[in-house]
Amino acid sequence: MTTPATAKTGREVDNLRQLALRMGGLAENILDKSLRAVWSRNIQVADEVATDDIEIDRIDVEIDTVVLSVLALHAPVAADLRQTLAIKTMATDLERVGDLARNIASCAHRLAEREPTPASTTLRQLADDSRRALSRSLQAFADLDVDLARAVLAEDDEIDEAEARAIRESIARIHDDPRICHQEIDMILIAKSLERVADHATNIAEEVVLAAESINLKHAGKLAT
Repeated sequence: MTTPATAKTGREVDNLRQLALRMGGLAENILDKSLRAVWSRNIQVADEVATDDIEIDRIDVEIDTVVLSVLALHAPVAADLRQTLAIKTMATDLERVGDLARNIASCAHRLAEREPTPASTTLRQLADDSRRALSRSLQAFADLDVDLARAVLAEDDEIDEAEARAIRESIARIHDDPRICHQEIDMILIAKSLERVADHATNIAEEVVLAAESINLKHAGKLAT
């Protein structure tokens, strides 16, 4: 039986979900913009990223406030409690995605001021895969789709391998032509940032599984040994 208090808690959790989904959409957009700045060597687009990130930070603070209110005033239980805690963790991951997008935009700014060098196919594929992981983890959260969340988790090792390959390729290009050292260092930094984006997508996917099934997958591989 649904009581007025339970219904109010549900509305507060729904409000939190909407805030988290808005934050997720902004994180996707800012990541796309930072990569567009890299591919096009566009300083203006790179500069916009820092401004866009402010709204992500604002929502992060708002989610903190609402989470504290829900926990203190409504004492959620079961699924509502799991979702509330998952959203708090998810907001932290999305805020860090915004920071990583700013790092990529800083690389784009420096690259635009140097002799153009093409981004490798591996780096572009890594960018596509990391963006896809983030998008799919957010969709999994929106639908509480555990199967989709687990699919995101299953792809993490491939993204790690792509990052390592992109770094090796940049190091090889520096060896062949030291004059492009600065550009390739930025390519390495971009690769590392993209891998971290995928890590945060993985964290979000783990939170989906926790919220939906009460199964904690955090550090599951390490703790199973």
